[in-house]
Amino acid sequence: MGVSGKTGIAFPSVVDRAYQEYKKHRKVADIMSTGVVITTPRTSMVDAARIMGERRIGSLIVVRYGTPIAIVTERDLLSKVFAAGLDPNETAVEDVMSFPLVRVCPGIEIREAARTMIRKKGRLTVFECGQICGVITASDLIREMPEAAETSLPVEDYMTRDVISVRPEEKITDVVHLMGTERIGSVIVTRDGSPQGIFTERDLLTTLLARGESLDIPVGDVARFPLITAPAGISIHKAAFTMAKNHIRRLPLVRRKKIVGIITARDLVEAYAK
Repeated sequence: MGVSGKTGIAFPSVVDRAYQEYKKHRKVADIMSTGVVITTPRTSMVDAARIMGERRIGSLIVVRYGTPIAIVTERDLLSKVFAAGLDPNETAVEDVMSFPLVRVCPGIEIREAARTMIRKKGRLTVFECGQICGVITASDLIREMPEAAETSLPVEDYMTRDVISVRPEEKITDVVHLMGTERIGSVIVTRDGSPQGIFTERDLLTTLLARGESLDIPVGDVARFPLITAPAGISIHKAAFTMAKNHIRRLPLVRRKKIVGIITARDLVEAYAK
């Protein structure tokens, strides 16, 4: 970063500008996750959830007779299994999986991939010569989000203002049903009206289902503390940087010490895609 000797104002150096320009033209092949994890249509959802939790991923590619045909995600588990009151032990992947797959080529630029993700409303599968070679998630995209005009917009234009909170003593079973019904990926855990932590669909997978733990326990026992927040006026790029740095996909936004909204990785991708 260059600095003006007279004013002390920092300006982007030639290297900084070149790197941002390079990021604008990066390809899907540069950022995709190549370790594609698969499952079968007849696998139970509890086993699929266990695999996702153990691998710390949010989706599996469903393969039939050697051919990728669909995808099953942590959101499918919440909204199509728990919210519907189904038993994940008795529910098969094929009962809730999403198809067809949203396919992209490894050579397209990441902004076009972002536009496809928002237009098709799904995670992206990368195919080359008819073979699957990777997966792209919203988290993958925000890690590579360049600093540009579209990412300088304030997060307030894209955040969700209706933030749902729960008390720490509420049972996981009830919280998960709420998340599935509301089609949200997280809830804020409050104590005495003050936001303290967060519980997410990924916590459900990695902390509980992957270990075969009971869901009949208080959400406060497994929620993540302390709560990572950011000022409501920050830019899309700054929010993406904060989320990537802290390895989170949801960022509560505060004004005068009160939560006024929450921004997700997918919200940031939508902003970048426009």
